[in-house]
Amino acid sequence: GEYGLRNKREVWRVKFTLAKIRKAARELLTLDEKDPRRLFEGNALLRRLVRIGVLDEGKMKLDYILGLKIEDFLERRLQTQVFKLGLAKSIHHARVLIRQRHIR
Repeated sequence: GEYGLRNKREVWRVKFTLAKIRKAARELLTLDEKDPRRLFEGNALLRRLVRIGVLDEGKMKLDYILGLKIEDFLERRLQTQVFKLGLAKSIHHARVLIRQRHIR
């Protein structure tokens, strides 16, 4: 495929991660806007997603978390980045380079 995944388990892993994040966001959205837990945990969740590059800094709202897709996470994998930066000839070549420790 487009992201050079090895098997379905790699898709499921990302799906599960996304599901957990969305579940946390949904739970926080049910709380009152001024709730200290919502403010603290919500900001922590948003900061974490911005840090890993899944969410834009301009979209620092819980509502945007619910709009995230699996592609947003797959786009941030080392394998995809190596290929997009042109360090590898193909997405599969990128995986090989990482596997053989040429890229860490």
